[in-house]
Amino acid sequence: MTSSSSHSKRIAGLDVGDKRIGVAVSDGLGLTAQPVGVVARRALAEDVRQVLEALADYDLALFVAGLPLEASASEGYQAGRVRRFCDALADAAQLEVVYQDERLTSAQSERMLVGAGMRRNKRRKVIDKLAAVLILQSYLDRADVSGPTGS
Repeated sequence: MTSSSSHSKRIAGLDVGDKRIGVAVSDGLGLTAQPVGVVARRALAEDVRQVLEALADYDLALFVAGLPLEASASEGYQAGRVRRFCDALADAAQLEVVYQDERLTSAQSERMLVGAGMRRNKRRKVIDKLAAVLILQSYLDRADVSGPTGS
């Protein structure tokens, strides 16, 4: 294996909430999503810095952020908050952000963790990064690209 094949661009997945931001990243082939961690929200600039720091070891091609749409599929107040954070992140990283409908990911994450027998206090610590993984995996599964860069 050559060093260039192990240095593929990755896609970062984000579950942007009011209190925490779940962070995930794709494998080098753009097939699977893995959790990176959770960033506790403080202030916009600090949140952007922490997310970029959590992803510093990865050569990123783009961000995929969950967009919390209303039941009618329209964007509400919370979607605007997510877009504001992602605009700041895109500016800081000089990378594009694409949005993935995330209406069911938090509930799906909760069901998966309950089904695994995880206690409530432990679930709170992992649900955001699991939601980020589900958002990113959903994007990867439907992406019609030959890799994260689409080349």
